[in-house]
Amino acid sequence: PVFQEFQRCFHLGFLPALAADWLQGPHLFQLFHSRGFLQTQIAALYSLGFASNLAFGLFSHFFVDRLGRRRSCVLFSVLCSLSCLLQLSRDFPALAAGRLLGGIGTSLLFTSFESWYVHEHLEHHDFPQEWIPDTFSRVALWNGVVAVAAGVVAELLVLGGGPVTPFVAAVPFLAFSGIFAMKNWDENYGKHRSCPKACGEGLQGLRDPPRALLGVVQALVEGIILIFIFLWTPVLEPLGIPLGIAFSGFMAASAIGSSLFRQGVMGRLRLQPL
Repeated sequence: PVFQEFQRCFHLGFLPALAADWLQGPHLFQLFHSRGFLQTQIAALYSLGFASNLAFGLFSHFFVDRLGRRRSCVLFSVLCSLSCLLQLSRDFPALAAGRLLGGIGTSLLFTSFESWYVHEHLEHHDFPQEWIPDTFSRVALWNGVVAVAAGVVAELLVLGGGPVTPFVAAVPFLAFSGIFAMKNWDENYGKHRSCPKACGEGLQGLRDPPRALLGVVQALVEGIILIFIFLWTPVLEPLGIPLGIAFSGFMAASAIGSSLFRQGVMGRLRLQPL
């Protein structure tokens, strides 16, 4: 019962943050296009968000460990809320600032929350390490449900108020996540290491050829996904396909693929990933 309560407390803080992130996905391109920007300008805005995510991601673990994991979760909520509110502007610099903050916030989303949980699970509560996959498998399941629902909700919001409304609707979810974490989670920190040393340890791993090859493959896959994220809207929108519904379809297919993978690896088939 204590472990289940701990899981519930983590999910209540993490899932609203994921919901806010998914709400912003279906209509970002449409929002920029409705502001009158050319596709090259929209590509620049997308690239700025991706670049800020990449640049901050190089030392995000060091930053999160020093600042505190709970504070980093709250900082994510603040930065992404500002990013969403900046989408109300029609000025290119303001939108660029929003993409910059959004990229940093996304990097925090996928480092601070999970780091906080693992530390609390092992160090504070002293639960068995074997229980960690149960928590994250539940997160993966609910994340798929939330992503599919976010696409439908975003489409309904756009029909009622235009492509900026999902970004405004994401702010209450971000506020709830930040306030809940601040009031219900304990603070924890990582190892006190210098930034050059922390980054150097990561670079040393590239000396191992299998790790380096894995990094190259992962980079290529991520690159393809980012290209797809940019292109799917201008391809489907002229066909009259509702973008939110299409997004929900993508997310449902992704969730099904993840479920099939888990069943294949952990189920009766016992397939081994290459």
